[in-house]
Amino acid sequence: MEKHVVVILPHPDDESFGAAGSIAHFRSQGVPVTYLCGTLGEMGRNMGNPPFANRETLPQIRKQELQNACKVLDMELVMLGYRDKTLEFEEQTKVAKHLKDILDEIAPSLVITHYPGYAVHPDHNALGAAAIRAVASMNDTKRPTVWAQAFARGFKEELGEPDIINDIADYFEKKMEAILCHESQASGIIGKLKDYKQLGADILQEAKERFGKEEFFIWKFE
Repeated sequence: MEKHVVVILPHPDDESFGAAGSIAHFRSQGVPVTYLCGTLGEMGRNMGNPPFANRETLPQIRKQELQNACKVLDMELVMLGYRDKTLEFEEQTKVAKHLKDILDEIAPSLVITHYPGYAVHPDHNALGAAAIRAVASMNDTKRPTVWAQAFARGFKEELGEPDIINDIADYFEKKMEAILCHESQASGIIGKLKDYKQLGADILQEAKERFGKEEFFIWKFE
């Protein structure tokens, strides 16, 4: 059993779409989980459907959505305070030092982050790289395992099959509840699947196929 899990991702909703089932599993075992969220996702394009936000109000709305999702998942939230869509321009050594200071205090046994270069969004790749750099700089006797999540098109052709494939069927509804906390983003990303409970067996099966597994690579430190 893990001692403490730290999730390091850049945006509100990354935790719910990418790892909510795994987080729920850890919490069911009594394992503490802390989410280090990089930004408020204030440059996100989705303002709700129909729109209920604008550029001025979106940051606080997304923060509240994130707090709601973290409550659903029963995990602690730490906001890192970076600006959305700028992480690739931050000095990586400084971001890594920021992360390492937090990791040294928490002393997790597992870190979950994005796989640099294979996570599509520049913020995903940048914070994933900084997270791995932070863990690499830790004393190897205290270094946590890193699970890195990749989802760029064709990533398996270059990286092979993921090392960890979590079937989260037992936590599917918890994951969907967390995703739907991110109301400003969810309708634009998952479309009709947000009504999966009302739309019959076919839609439920489609939702389970899309969100029912979470895959990670174990990062290999030299």
